[in-house]
Amino acid sequence: MSGAPPRVYVARMSGLAVFDPLGDQVGRARDVVVVFRAGVLPPLVVGLVVEVPGRRRVFLPMTRVTSIDGGQVITTGVVNLRRFEPRPSETLVLAELLDRPVTMVDGSGDVIVEDVAMTQQRTRDWVISKLFVRRGTPSRGLSSRLRKRGETLLVDVDQVSGLSLVATGQGVSNLLATFASLKAADLADVIRDLSPQRRADVAAGLDDEKLADVLEELPEDDQVEILTQLKNERAADVLEAMQPDDAADLLSELPAETAENLLRLMEPDDAAPLRRLLTYDEDTAGGLMTTEPVILAPDATIAEALAVVRREELSPSLASNVYVCRPPLETPTGRFLGLVHIQRMLREPPNAAIGGIVDKDIEALLPSATLGQVTRFLATYNLVGVPIADDDGHLLGAVTVDDVLDHILPQDWRETPEPLRHPRPESSKASKPPSTKVKTKKAKAARRGA
Repeated sequence: MSGAPPRVYVARMSGLAVFDPLGDQVGRARDVVVVFRAGVLPPLVVGLVVEVPGRRRVFLPMTRVTSIDGGQVITTGVVNLRRFEPRPSETLVLAELLDRPVTMVDGSGDVIVEDVAMTQQRTRDWVISKLFVRRGTPSRGLSSRLRKRGETLLVDVDQVSGLSLVATGQGVSNLLATFASLKAADLADVIRDLSPQRRADVAAGLDDEKLADVLEELPEDDQVEILTQLKNERAADVLEAMQPDDAADLLSELPAETAENLLRLMEPDDAAPLRRLLTYDEDTAGGLMTTEPVILAPDATIAEALAVVRREELSPSLASNVYVCRPPLETPTGRFLGLVHIQRMLREPPNAAIGGIVDKDIEALLPSATLGQVTRFLATYNLVGVPIADDDGHLLGAVTVDDVLDHILPQDWRETPEPLRHPRPESSKASKPPSTKVKTKKAKAARRGA
């Protein structure tokens, strides 16, 4: 007697390791792709979205999945590394079906989809078979015994209607909970694969700080799309939470009138540095710099400086240097004295003043310095940050190495399928049969706007 067909709940699949037949990890499952079919046929599972090294998400057809069992996915070992781009007919289960309101066909009311089960058929195709749903507040006149608040049900997929329709008012709580552990850059990859309406829903569900972090990791056209769908007051709050240089870059992509309206809604102290940054050309030190590097007075102790650079919200490149200036310490500051690298601070007594260990040999660049001059300066002195000051020696900001990389890489570098790490040496793969190698198929990505 054969056992029941395998059933897998999709919400539990997020993050499952994906292996080839020899036990080498290919990546991690991030979502399930389904296609809705006409008539009474259940939705067909056509593949998985798999995150491979380099944070790139690729499509893995279900025909190349040999098993989903024991908390892992086993494949044939052949993976096309072209970046996943959903087709109009395809739906992402975690991203687009969770939290969707649907209607019970028996007339008992609306329910919310909280999980989706897929089952393998005798033909070895996988289909969506069951939905784990939750009822809302009971309607008047119905028995409370039958319609408890928050009652959960496991129903067949054909017992509901509206699953494949574009839903209005669809929540995002389950989706956000599923991806709560993702870093901003990874969540940005998830958002890029969503429909415009679903992107707007997710943006509305994120807090200002998280949305600001995600926007900083998105291409400019996606940033503009999401920001312009927010109410002006919310958009201004998100801009305040972004790094000044990123916020200024985003504002420069908006119509002048829209940008000015948002600046007026921001707190004056937050808007002022953005207005200064917008006066510089994009490919100059002034256009690249952040106005919020770590700035301390020369009498601050090393212990105080280390406490400041330890702040979680600082990027590694910003936390690497302390810029020592005379008061005032907000940009534009008093006279710039020099910088202190975190490594130097770690070699000195905690109670010593940072003014005594300032590196005065690193001179500040002018905001008019070109991108090429900034890049050569970083390379010449092996720095991760460059101070930018005006003609009178007042510190205006700093350009970090990540700011430079954002500008020297191709515009579509976030979307390129180019692998971000080298493959293993051939010697380590010599004993493997050819069919188990991960095959790379480069997709030639066109620059946006070309």
